[in-house]
Amino acid sequence: MTLEILTSDVLSPLRHGFFTRRGGASSGVFAGLNCGQGSSDQTEIVAINRARVADAMAVAADHLQGVHQVHSATVVTIDAPLAAKPRADALVTRTPGLALSVLSADCQPVLFADANAGVIGAAHAGWRGALDGVLAATVDAMCALGATRETIVAVIGPSISQRAYEVGPEFFETFVENARENTQFFAAGVDDRMLFDLPAFGLHRLRAAGVGVAEWTRHCTYSDADRFYSFRRATHAQEADYGRLIAAIAL
Repeated sequence: MTLEILTSDVLSPLRHGFFTRRGGASSGVFAGLNCGQGSSDQTEIVAINRARVADAMAVAADHLQGVHQVHSATVVTIDAPLAAKPRADALVTRTPGLALSVLSADCQPVLFADANAGVIGAAHAGWRGALDGVLAATVDAMCALGATRETIVAVIGPSISQRAYEVGPEFFETFVENARENTQFFAAGVDDRMLFDLPAFGLHRLRAAGVGVAEWTRHCTYSDADRFYSFRRATHAQEADYGRLIAAIAL
């Protein structure tokens, strides 16, 4: 099956894509393009999937770069393939021939570019990373390489939408303690539950960081099992594990 790659006009003409689960070699609960090396999927099958992504990005397999994601605000700047994956949640570069990638399965995959400066970035932003500042930190790291905030564009890929993201009062309180204005990202749910708008919060943080353009592709990972993996959906279904989607960008 052919890979399905979602793209954004604002990131063109740079090579980039938010890859769906379609077109991969994995089976079972991982059926499709599982690119999660930390999953319990077969290592050789994940390698095949990642090689297909590298081919689509027109880079060698070892030039498809990623990090060991830990829900942090840590960003790494690279100028050559990494010997080992650092514990971080974002990467930036100005080196052609490297494809920066992040994995997700409900969290926000965010791709960044300043085409004029020749600087790109990729960030994994779950609620914790977004709250702790990984998106602003990625913009800062890009600026350190010569990018300009006003000419940076950022696109949030497939993520869990508000209608599927039920949270408890402690979660709400964590956000309100950070900033009272964060109440705008919550809607009332059943009883004491609330619904959190992760992509809207991500867009808010990107705009606060001063980027020129910030968009969301408006794809919900939870609601479309044929196209996307979802940690929350797998948890509700009591599945043993779940696949990881990949997003990538290259100069």
